[in-house]
Amino acid sequence: MLSVLIEVLDDEAELAATLTVLVAGAVEGLVSDVVILDRGSRDGSSAVADAAGCLFLSGVTLTDAVTRTRGDWLLLLEPGARPMGRWVEEIGEHLAIGGGPARLTPARQFRRSFLTRLTRRQGPLENGCLVRKADALRLAGGATTLAALAVAIRPKRMASEIAPAWVARRQRGG
Repeated sequence: MLSVLIEVLDDEAELAATLTVLVAGAVEGLVSDVVILDRGSRDGSSAVADAAGCLFLSGVTLTDAVTRTRGDWLLLLEPGARPMGRWVEEIGEHLAIGGGPARLTPARQFRRSFLTRLTRRQGPLENGCLVRKADALRLAGGATTLAALAVAIRPKRMASEIAPAWVARRQRGG
């Protein structure tokens, strides 16, 4: 089973967009739980998480949040990121064959321009990060954020596509 871990700070609209897409994974039995790690939100992030049945944690360490997940694997996502296409089947297959840490591929229609890719460094969670819970726990002690944890993991790219979180922020006008 797969747990999804999302770190938020005033990301109500983006969180709602991500959680909507994750429903397909829950219905298919891939996603067992979603844990939201709050970093001091003052918007409706907690209400969105509660309405979706997520565990909303505030004031806890990254290690505590990882420990509270139920799955053997974690999918680390930015609020607003949306796995696309056959992500449920492809991630399920990756877990079944015992694949290693992985990140999703940016969806073709949401790739940044060539110049932007050359001049701007990609965020460590821009394409999500799939990792075994045991590995995340081992590395979480030295990391304080999901992004820092993703840097320590060094995932390989998998075929499943994702609409990165910056797309949701741009569509919202932020």
